[in-house]
Amino acid sequence: MKRRALWTTVLIGPLALYGCGSAAGPDSSGGGGDGKLVVWDWKSGDATAESYIEEAKADFALKHPDVEVEFVAQPFDQYYNLLGTAIQSGEGPDVMLFNGGGQLRDRADALLPLEDYLSEDMDRLAGWEAFSADGHVYAAPVTLQGHPIYYNKTLYEEAGLDPEAPAATWSDFQADCATITEATGAKCFAMGNKEGFGIQFFLSGLGSGVLTPEEYDAWIAGDRDWTSPGVKRIFELWVEAEQAGLNNEGVNSTAMFNDEFAIFDAGEAAHVIGLMSDVGHWKDFGEFLGAENVGVMPAPLVDPEAAPSLPYDGGIGYGVAEWTDDPGLAADLVRSLTSAPALEAFYADAGAIAADTTIDASSSGPATAEIVDQIPTGRPALHVALSAETLELMGRLSQELLSGSVTVDDALAQLAESDQAA
Repeated sequence: MKRRALWTTVLIGPLALYGCGSAAGPDSSGGGGDGKLVVWDWKSGDATAESYIEEAKADFALKHPDVEVEFVAQPFDQYYNLLGTAIQSGEGPDVMLFNGGGQLRDRADALLPLEDYLSEDMDRLAGWEAFSADGHVYAAPVTLQGHPIYYNKTLYEEAGLDPEAPAATWSDFQADCATITEATGAKCFAMGNKEGFGIQFFLSGLGSGVLTPEEYDAWIAGDRDWTSPGVKRIFELWVEAEQAGLNNEGVNSTAMFNDEFAIFDAGEAAHVIGLMSDVGHWKDFGEFLGAENVGVMPAPLVDPEAAPSLPYDGGIGYGVAEWTDDPGLAADLVRSLTSAPALEAFYADAGAIAADTTIDASSSGPATAEIVDQIPTGRPALHVALSAETLELMGRLSQELLSGSVTVDDALAQLAESDQAA
């Protein structure tokens, strides 16, 4: 007897960071062998992702009408711990969502190489590097994630500055910030580092204005010199911006998601290092400030030899567990989750900058157009090149740097040791 395609989304619990959901129960393991696939993610429970999931469902059902698919929306703040438990037991979902970079690479041994299954999608989708390790692709990119510096054009106008000509150098940027604060009372940066994420955005958002192209490329390639003047300067700027009063009050007690972005939305800060998708981004900011009032600027030059660029990578992507019973079937589900209609719906409703390069996103306001224009010359984000362990340590040290309980030199020494161990 044939079974119709049955799609369910398990969702219980409050909103948590990027998504909502609940921990999976003991019957939420997959396998594929019984005509069922299980997906773990933190997006399928979001209202803004509903049309995306529906489009993916429709695409997969056309190819496999007899296969049951269950989405289990996990809470983001517990997601990787839950996934780690599943990996240790060697059983769990067939398809899993990952952030690009260290979160995926640290778990590549539990995933199947997908390049043979996804060859037809390689040219259409961008962001593969963030989901690759040791010459293999382990997930297909759904979004491109980056860290543009957004600014409030209205505050620039109120301060008598040209909103279409933000400062190109760090010294001019500081001067403009002082002018804005004096005229409007708004701080220079909206910043939240309660979770330790603020330093990641700061490093990637401003780093291309500090490091030379050669230093930048070496960092991404894994040849990182934590004692170099450029790297040290980025972390000194992290401290100096706080000491100079450029940030909102209480950075270490302010959550990035979503308190930091609410400060920018409210016009209480002129700039924020945000995301390309799909929260803390152009669509969210445009709803509060008006799309025409949201600008995107390059990193201000600190070193004249630097070459500012948009920092971006593959944002989130779906991979296939190595324990799945039917790799081809699970890979087909990944292809449906990255199909053109599904990704176009994700862009339209959630504001995601989709990994599909055929989608025209230039009509969504000047900020989006600027981001899309910068993608061809963009570079991988500096923090994404680091391991999850080093990022966690950097988060703790960044809080201690702001509180004055560790020096920049001591922090960099610890980060170098962690990076080398990874």
